[in-house]
Amino acid sequence: MTATSGLGSPRLASPDLLRSVFRRHAAGVAVITAQGLTGPVGFTATSLTSVSAEPPLLSFGIGTGASSWPAIAEAEYVGVHILGEHQQELAATFARSGADRFGAPTEWRSGPEGVPVLDDVLAWLVCRVVARVPAGDHRIVLAEVVLGDPSGTGRPLLYHQGRFSGLRD
Repeated sequence: MTATSGLGSPRLASPDLLRSVFRRHAAGVAVITAQGLTGPVGFTATSLTSVSAEPPLLSFGIGTGASSWPAIAEAEYVGVHILGEHQQELAATFARSGADRFGAPTEWRSGPEGVPVLDDVLAWLVCRVVARVPAGDHRIVLAEVVLGDPSGTGRPLLYHQGRFSGLRD
């Protein structure tokens, strides 16, 4: 490999390189929820992607070492919640290992198909899991949208450079 003018010094592929590059990629923030055998589970995800409009499919990634993985691995339905910029603490709670994610101050209810639905989000969906695809130390979950509500108000929460933030005008 040779350096290209103005591009710095290329580095060989590594987990650190991938993390460093994706810190520069601004991503929307979602929380994925499911009903587990011992109660609700959930995690913060920035890997949410729209896959298909017909049928309406989306995908997200989850590490197989994540505390939510056992429930997601068995769940027939999941909740997908798009967070607003006013929900930085909620995003941090669902990202923190060992946190009581569904205790106060988190406000939620049991929604369609028994999926935990978070209150005051910009939008939410209930989706039927159709596949779990192995991808290294993660699984890519493909899910078909069953129903949802896009009527929340506000601006989206973003994740960039290791921090949650809002859009700037």
